[in-house]
Amino acid sequence: MEKIVDIKGLSKKYHSASDCAIKNINLECYASEIVGLLGKNGAGKSTIIKCLTGFFAFDEGTIEICGYDIVKDDVKAKNQIGYVPDNHAMFDKMTGIEYIDFIASIHKVNPSLRKSRIQEMEKIFNIGPAIYQLISSYSHGMRQKVSIMASLIHEPKLWLLDEPLTGLDPQTSKALREYMEVYKRKNNAVLYSSHNLDAVEKTCDRVYFISHGTICKSIDIKKFKSENPGRSLEDVFMEIFEN
Repeated sequence: MEKIVDIKGLSKKYHSASDCAIKNINLECYASEIVGLLGKNGAGKSTIIKCLTGFFAFDEGTIEICGYDIVKDDVKAKNQIGYVPDNHAMFDKMTGIEYIDFIASIHKVNPSLRKSRIQEMEKIFNIGPAIYQLISSYSHGMRQKVSIMASLIHEPKLWLLDEPLTGLDPQTSKALREYMEVYKRKNNAVLYSSHNLDAVEKTCDRVYFISHGTICKSIDIKKFKSENPGRSLEDVFMEIFEN
C-alpha cells in the first residue's frame, strides 16, 4: 500500500513556551484511507497539521509526503498537499473563482482541466453564482466551500483539513463527508482534525488521539467496531480525557 504521509519523531516547541507543543509524533497515512486527529483544544492537532504543510518549522524529526521530505524537497512535497486551514485565510479582494484560479495557476493546472474540475465541485458543493462574488462578502460556509475547492483543484495526493466541519450547515457537512469518501477512492489520503466525534467515526478508517502534544492512542475504526459492539469513539474520548 502506497504511503502518503510518514512522520517520524516530530517535535515542536514554541519560543515562548517551556514545554514542547508536540513531542515525538509518529504518524502514517496510506493511499485510499481517511485518518482523523482527535483531542481537546490545545492538544497539538493544528501544530501537527501546520508542520505537515511546512508552515511551521519543527525542532526534531522528519516529515515525508509521497516520499518527499518537507524540508529538503519542500516544493515537491507541498505540491502533493491540498490544505483547508481552520481560519479560512484567503484574499478578500478576489472573487471566489479568481481565488480558485489563482491557486490552480500556482500548481500549474491546465486551464481546460481546471474548468472541468471547478464545474464538478460546483455541483457537489452547490456554490451557485456566489462564486463570482467577492470573498469579503462571504459567510463562513461560503468561505469554507471556496477553500475546499481551491485545495482540490490540483488533485493532490494528500487532502489535509483542519476542523473542516465547524460551522457548516448540515447539507454542506454531509456533502463534504461524502466527498472525502469519493476522494480517498481515487487512491488518495485524507487527514483531518475534528471535534465532531460522530462524523469522524462515520468517515475515518483510523484515528489518532492527541493529548498534551503526544499520540496517546490509535484506533482502527473497523476493528474497533467489530470488537466493541455498542461502544463509540465518544466513549473512548471521554475515558482518555477524563483523567
